[in-house]
Amino acid sequence: MSSAAPRTAEPDHLWSVDEHLDDILATVRPLDPIELHLLDAQGCVLVEDITVPVSLPPFDNSSMDGYAVRVADIAGASEEYPASLEVVGDVAAGVADPVHVGPGQAARIMTGAPLPPGAETVVPVEWTDGGLGEGPAAGMRARSLAPDGATGQVAVYRPAPARAHVRAQGSDVRAGDRVLEAGTVLGPPQISLLAAVGRGTVRVRPRPRVVVLSTGSELVQPDEPLRPGQIYDSNSFALTAAARDAGAIAYRVGAVADDADTLRDTIEDQLVRADLMVTSGGVSVGAYDVVKEALAHAGDEDEPGSGVEFRRLAMQPGKPQGFGSIGPDHTPLLALPGNPVSSYVSFELFVRPAIRTLMGLQDVHRPRVRAELRAEKALTSPKGRRQFLRGRYADGVVTPVGGAGSHLVAALAQANALVVVPEDVEDVAPGTEVEVVLLG
Repeated sequence: MSSAAPRTAEPDHLWSVDEHLDDILATVRPLDPIELHLLDAQGCVLVEDITVPVSLPPFDNSSMDGYAVRVADIAGASEEYPASLEVVGDVAAGVADPVHVGPGQAARIMTGAPLPPGAETVVPVEWTDGGLGEGPAAGMRARSLAPDGATGQVAVYRPAPARAHVRAQGSDVRAGDRVLEAGTVLGPPQISLLAAVGRGTVRVRPRPRVVVLSTGSELVQPDEPLRPGQIYDSNSFALTAAARDAGAIAYRVGAVADDADTLRDTIEDQLVRADLMVTSGGVSVGAYDVVKEALAHAGDEDEPGSGVEFRRLAMQPGKPQGFGSIGPDHTPLLALPGNPVSSYVSFELFVRPAIRTLMGLQDVHRPRVRAELRAEKALTSPKGRRQFLRGRYADGVVTPVGGAGSHLVAALAQANALVVVPEDVEDVAPGTEVEVVLLG
């Protein structure tokens, strides 16, 4: 599988954010490469350099609808004294054996069609009478409506230099050129390029399959009525969406009641489609923290090296965390706290880099910048904790949104950045330069 055993520490060890992240990234391994058809490879990471076998374009072709002619035959042409040429046929895109253009001749040519033998340049149809004898034409008549347009005479009203409106063979790329490097994420332009050079399949690391589930007997699915003491399950939606945004194929399981056996059975059922599992809730020190109860002893003699360790981190929000591997394939599992902001911040700091590592990317982190803090009053932060506050970033300035509470979902929806307050800082005055994690 893709993971090795995580580190262990003393039960009362307070992990730093960096220690926890380093442990995750040292444990998770990129997925093995596979060969995929182009559309199935969208969003995946190349594991090979792509060298083109054919030039693009593969032949000289016209960039305009018009007439392929010889330069000397239209030299000095004007509306008062047009050059009159004999039309010897059509050259359409896909033609394998185009007509030959001789002195005093022209071939009607379509965009993308090969430049016929003998022709040296292309004049747009708007520079001609289109063979109609009625002054400058606005376009060509459809061949099915006017098949005689490929014969007769055409008047050309303007000269053109050699190879005007001609896309030269190899002007995009030449055979043998390296056009994509290993490590490239395949988006629509890259898929287009691969198809254009004749590649129907490509070797990539697949997008990780991430299974997301939330825990809590109080959780209700959206669109269902709320009873006293219940809340809607937002975490599983947020984390599934975040996993997809990170590049994964994400499956949302939904809420699991606070029952350890039910949770264990659910996780076991989901392992078959998981390269990574993410849970939210049930990782603190309460009597109903079911994830901790169900997974703290997941590793046993039958699965050496597996198991989930639950940790306390020197951060706010997100102090309680869990990390390890489960199942016969040692599938990595990250257990996040249940408060919505804690869960999402934890995802950005720990799960997203794990997903990007599984994909085989080199840069797995969100971009970070320095920004001026703009706030009505100084920010406070608990000593010894690295705090992550929601903020709005624009043009080198960041403004906090919402408070420090880990339940403030509405404020989270307004944020596009996290303001980082280091462990050794307890007060941040307005105007101070701070580190900012950009979320989008």
